[in-house]
Amino acid sequence: MCGRAAPASIVLTCRDFAGLLAVPLLTPEDPLSRLSLIKAVLGPILRLMFRPRVEGAENIPGNGPVILAGNHLTFIDSMVLPIVCDRPVYFIGKDEYVTGKGLKGRLMAWFFTGVGMIPVDRDGANGGVAALMTGRRVLEEGKVFGIYPEGTRSPDGRLYRGRTGIARLTLMTGAPVVPFAMIGTDKLQPGGAGVPRPGRVTVRFGKPMEFSRYEGMDRDRYVLRAVTDSVMTEVMRLSGQEYVDMYATKAKAA
Repeated sequence: MCGRAAPASIVLTCRDFAGLLAVPLLTPEDPLSRLSLIKAVLGPILRLMFRPRVEGAENIPGNGPVILAGNHLTFIDSMVLPIVCDRPVYFIGKDEYVTGKGLKGRLMAWFFTGVGMIPVDRDGANGGVAALMTGRRVLEEGKVFGIYPEGTRSPDGRLYRGRTGIARLTLMTGAPVVPFAMIGTDKLQPGGAGVPRPGRVTVRFGKPMEFSRYEGMDRDRYVLRAVTDSVMTEVMRLSGQEYVDMYATKAKAA
């Protein structure tokens, strides 16, 4: 599933930008890595608890860089996605997930970095750059990068406008985009907080999308918006959600 991620003590910020292009960020998965342990011990428990139904898994390429782009309903989305993918999936997560204190904080850091989360300080104007370049580095190493284009969890179960970082990544790296939809996770963890209840979730993957016709146009804002909207249209089709042409962060602030 998810290969060995960056150590929990590594929190990337914008000042790490130059180093990302020169120093390997990730290393190949060790047979006895934390991921293997998590899959062996927690995988059956999570599968029993969430009983995931997977549709279209064959749409994920077996090798080479690929971007998985989907909706974000609740916290457990990032627990379900790694256990239903055969390939390791790396994704950006809040640095607070790995900087907590006490036993709970250490367990969270161990789990999330073990399943492929790369902690990034996303606060401030430079956080988006750090996240973008982290994703670029993952893809340049031929790996799978998972992203929620909405940028945050949906506040009401609807699908919100996508951020154009997804478009920048596919145009900069040439990696195909496989859209996916999480269905039912919000029913198991309403509001995204508290202990999720057992139940069935569905993860639906769409056909790979490629945007080579826009090669070299990753700074054109109209192209970036068109690519992003194309991806979000597929996510909407897969999820059946109502679409809202507004950023989720703005909806939450209203």
